[in-house]
Amino acid sequence: MLKLRGGNALSSFRLEKLMQSLREAAPAISHVHAEYWHFAATRRALEALELSVLEKILTYGPASQVEEPKGELFLVVPRLGTISPWSSKATDIASHCALEAVERLERGVAFYVQKADGTGLAQPEKQALLPLIHDRMTEMVLADFDAAEKLFRHFEPAPFHTVDILGQGKDALEQANRSMGLALSPDEIEYLVENFTRIGRNPTDVELMMFAQANSEHCRHKIFNADWVIDGEKQAARWWPIPTTPRSSRAIKSNGSIRVRAKNTATTRTTRRS
Repeated sequence: MLKLRGGNALSSFRLEKLMQSLREAAPAISHVHAEYWHFAATRRALEALELSVLEKILTYGPASQVEEPKGELFLVVPRLGTISPWSSKATDIASHCALEAVERLERGVAFYVQKADGTGLAQPEKQALLPLIHDRMTEMVLADFDAAEKLFRHFEPAPFHTVDILGQGKDALEQANRSMGLALSPDEIEYLVENFTRIGRNPTDVELMMFAQANSEHCRHKIFNADWVIDGEKQAARWWPIPTTPRSSRAIKSNGSIRVRAKNTATTRTTRRS
């Protein structure tokens, strides 16, 4: 794995904003420096010309003054086992620049954190810092650069598992709903139990995850496109009409709309005023 230092990762404005938050959460922290680091998994050692091309590809952003890193290192990288959008695009660019030896590129941000007294961060200070420098849903924090090699490890796909609806009924699916974070509604659980019982087999964790995503509010707008019922009486208009068909689009078209489309988009007419 190649390790290539990049430019500053945060502007002076963003660094100051981070320091403002830290002054409240961990006032002993006196200075933070953030810079990009690039990691390259290669199929072989790069020749001098190839390395020069790669360095040029990874030189981007506004020119900034190079700062000598000081303090405790917190290396923020994409979660292990994932491939970031930046990685996909950067690897594609490298391939188009005839760098076939580069298997994959990935990027991290190295935060160097100092305290006024020069000592290391205590555990409460680390707990205050970490939520401010990374998103735990998509990123993780490593303690050194060598640990970034784990970004490129390959693992055998894990075997799927089944949820024993036939043997344990709805309780098994409710447990899977909690442990897997599926966010299935009660009626969705009833639907799955009824149909898998009818076909005589148990669902796999893969099937349940696919169902949960495809049937989610984000994908289907089940709530936004639902009927609006007040005191048991169904209202004529929906709570938040989302145009999903040409017919429904025409139905909610207003005088200010030139065209209402599906996918929650529309073109509106505006008036220029001096």
